[in-house]
Amino acid sequence: MKKIAKIVLMLTFVMVFLTACGSEKTLTEHEQNKVTTAEARATNVINLTTALISSSDLNEMLNNYNNTELGDLFASTYAQFSGDTSFTCEGKAVNSALTSFQSGIEQMGSITDLGTPSSVIDGDTIVVTVPATGANTSGSIEIIFTNDIYLHMTSCTLNLDQSMGQLMGKAALNTLLGMGTVFAVLILISLIISCFNFIPKIQASLFPSKAQKAPEAPKAPVAPVIVQEEEEDLSDDMELVAVIAAAIASYEGTSTEGFQVRSIRRANTNKWKRA
Repeated sequence: MKKIAKIVLMLTFVMVFLTACGSEKTLTEHEQNKVTTAEARATNVINLTTALISSSDLNEMLNNYNNTELGDLFASTYAQFSGDTSFTCEGKAVNSALTSFQSGIEQMGSITDLGTPSSVIDGDTIVVTVPATGANTSGSIEIIFTNDIYLHMTSCTLNLDQSMGQLMGKAALNTLLGMGTVFAVLILISLIISCFNFIPKIQASLFPSKAQKAPEAPKAPVAPVIVQEEEEDLSDDMELVAVIAAAIASYEGTSTEGFQVRSIRRANTNKWKRA
């Protein structure tokens, strides 16, 4: 029984939760008054912006006025247009409205009909959406107000309804443009790198005196030739000295005891050969 009671309790909780999520939030009287005022202001803003788009002073307003001046000018014009002197707006919202309406109406042809506004309270903002039908295509206008007593306009844009084929076509075009740009840059870089091979040749032809010569390979050092003097073998010199001393002693008629050999030097003459 306890398990069944738990299951029933869980099912009841789920049903209550789903019912609460599916039901719309009921607005209070104060919130409903703000939504009604925001929708009325949104319709007046659309009509005034459309009139300014067809005016010849549009480009002068966009080029000669900053956002603050645009906001003040639009608010004063709105007061004269609708009689609502408490309307305020941001200059960037006016700039965005004029720019988006100018480009959007060119594609739509002209706004032939405005649908019923729908509003959503999202925290501290009130978003008003107004369907718009044009001669060529349709779209929607989104205007955002602050959720307070001032209902200050912070944004206004005209968005065109596009089919899935149009969205896919734009996506494909953006992809082709992106890939084409990347490949074009890569080809340009490869061409620049290939030109580096011709730079030395061009430099050598233009400045032959400044052409850098290739450094010569260093020559290998020549090993010094070591001349080894042959040592004279003097092993038989003593016998030769003895023979010469005996010959001299025999010629002089003396003995070899008084002889003393101090040095032996080779004669440069050929007297011995002539003897």
